[in-house]
Amino acid sequence: MSQLNAFFALPAPAVFVGRQELLAELATAGPVVLLSGEPGVGKSRLVVESLQDSGLPVIVAHCDDLREPQPLGPLVDGIRVAHATGTLPPLRSPDPVTGVLARLLPPLADRLPPAPAPLGDPDAERTRLLRAAAALLAALAPVAVAVEDLQMADRATLELLDLLGARPVPGVRVVITMREGEAPPGWQPGPAVRTLRVPPLSRAEVGLLAAALLDLSEQPGTFITHLYERTAGVPFLVEEVVRSLVADGDIDRIRQHPDTLADVAVPALLRDVLLGRLRHLDEPAREILGAAAVLGRADARALAAISGTDGRTAAAALARAEATGFLHERDGQLWFRHTLARQVMHELLPPVTRRLLHLRTAHLLEQHQPRPYARLAHHYREAGSPADHVRNAEAAADLATARGDDASAARFLLGTTGYARLPRPVRVRLAAKLGRSAIESVAQASAIPVLRDLLADRRLPPGARGELGLALGRMLRQQGEARAGYEEIERAVPSLRHHGRRARALAVLSAPDTVVGRHLSEHQARCTEAAGAAALSGEPSAVLAVEIARLSLLLESGHPAAAGAITAAVASLAGNSRERARACLNWAQGALHIGDMSLAESLLATGARAVDDADYERLRPLVELTTFGLDLVTGRLSGLEERLLHFLARPYRLPLAMADARLYLARVRWLQGSADVAEQGLREVIAEAARVGAVWPLIPARTALAELLIARGHDAAGRAEAAAALALAEAKGLPAWGRTAAALGVS
Repeated sequence: MSQLNAFFALPAPAVFVGRQELLAELATAGPVVLLSGEPGVGKSRLVVESLQDSGLPVIVAHCDDLREPQPLGPLVDGIRVAHATGTLPPLRSPDPVTGVLARLLPPLADRLPPAPAPLGDPDAERTRLLRAAAALLAALAPVAVAVEDLQMADRATLELLDLLGARPVPGVRVVITMREGEAPPGWQPGPAVRTLRVPPLSRAEVGLLAAALLDLSEQPGTFITHLYERTAGVPFLVEEVVRSLVADGDIDRIRQHPDTLADVAVPALLRDVLLGRLRHLDEPAREILGAAAVLGRADARALAAISGTDGRTAAAALARAEATGFLHERDGQLWFRHTLARQVMHELLPPVTRRLLHLRTAHLLEQHQPRPYARLAHHYREAGSPADHVRNAEAAADLATARGDDASAARFLLGTTGYARLPRPVRVRLAAKLGRSAIESVAQASAIPVLRDLLADRRLPPGARGELGLALGRMLRQQGEARAGYEEIERAVPSLRHHGRRARALAVLSAPDTVVGRHLSEHQARCTEAAGAAALSGEPSAVLAVEIARLSLLLESGHPAAAGAITAAVASLAGNSRERARACLNWAQGALHIGDMSLAESLLATGARAVDDADYERLRPLVELTTFGLDLVTGRLSGLEERLLHFLARPYRLPLAMADARLYLARVRWLQGSADVAEQGLREVIAEAARVGAVWPLIPARTALAELLIARGHDAAGRAEAAAALALAEAKGLPAWGRTAAALGVS
């Protein structure tokens, strides 16, 4: 047990009470389980007890938002620690793809296959990295992976957990802890992940724990009642309160006066407990302890440097802090007994002292190589040094981008946006980087208002206005804001100086299924402009993007030559899996729109194979969505509702597809006999699509509602909905979109 406690940064364990049912659930919870609960409730202790009982070797992946940008950093560090401590299982016949991990795991490099050639695409590289991590765990199995503090995980770690939840690796057990209500932005556990809540202890359980800690044969009832009420049953608080009472010599007083806690006002109990315990320390020890709360660890040499004392004095102060119960030893170093204790100690520091200690810590870290940009950014921010914070946050973001971690890059950049007095060129540069990184991450919702504020500045240079407007428009579209995104890109186009980006922006505006209020002729004009810009750019990728848009327009407009031209284009893309995947899925969606199921099936099959060949993870949600549409139209309803609910449970994967998925779900429920639920669902889709100005799925949702109402005998209301759908199709100049509505008797 001591080894596992060391890995989890837990002190020597107190008595373990009140968790037997949870332990039993954990033992049978499946390959991936998530434990959520408030800080101090005992999530890590429960993991320790569970894994101790399993007998499996354990890799502990600690998530930390101050970690230097590195995809899968928590897992990589956990494997390194397990290797260094001799607890890593033997590596058996690793898959060739694991060679990409050799540079991240030098101790295992001689046992891993040769590193494969670079793919040259960040998305493909990240997907291969995820497959390599899963394959490495398979080669280490049987093994348990404990992921601590998921609320601070990087994007790649979240994606790996999604992968392990969807496709469990035989012999690999994953146990995750996360603070309740603090899931990473946009992330939700998939349905294959078993979620268990770790509740506070009951009054009786608090009594058992306190009696064991106080070595009492009988529980002092009144004292236990007050203890339970003031700690809310959180085990860490119970232990800290009792530890303080013992340190103060109050055991006899508790026996004689069990209402000891009755008149203790504790709106922030842990703060009061730690303040009381600080009285047992002299001034040098208190100063060193405060510095340790800033530094994050109790390293005597570093603490001496930032507190202005010598190493011997710092070491002696840490020893006194350990004896008083603030710190405990792990792997030969002293640490705070719990993150909560460190946070409270940090808050107890006078603001001036706290800022000074952060500044000194930053100056100390400046001497490190390679430079720890993430930690430097944190300490300079806490020290109140905006220029230094921005400089290091931008460097950390650049490093994250280079390593394919757009979400971390966006997080660092967002942290710089609160400084109103940054020079405009710096703000524009940071915003441009934020725009590029947030487009590919879950940070879009936070980035959108930042870009909007910058674009409201009339003094913004035209080139910057075009680039930021294009980034904002793309984000809005990806968030499902069809009209706002379309109009933002329209405004950006005249200011775009780069012909290739201008061509791609115009290709986006060529898509007819984007927005209401634009006729087919306008989309065709945009496509013609896009072709001219692509030709000027000389970029094959821009030319291809425009050609894909042109063929989509042919298809949606019902042109007789569209199918043949698309078939020829698919063949010409045989050597380019990524572009073939993107094109085929776009065209498959268009074939669905006009009701050509045969063409849609063929294009979907080709596109899905190309996604697999290219490891184009970003397009997998589009494969799923297109499959749902085809299954619905062709009557393959078995399991479709469950698959749609699974898809809708993870909106961060493809936010703009959620309205289509909700439309499909409503139609499935109608076909299954739940007409009332289906009608409500269709009306919600219509309301949302009308709000954002998304012509698709507004037309099919109104058409489906018309069919449902007529089938239920509400002919007039049904015909009105059909007329509305047909009017929308005619306003777009796309009669194929209105065929079903017209067939309902609307002229």
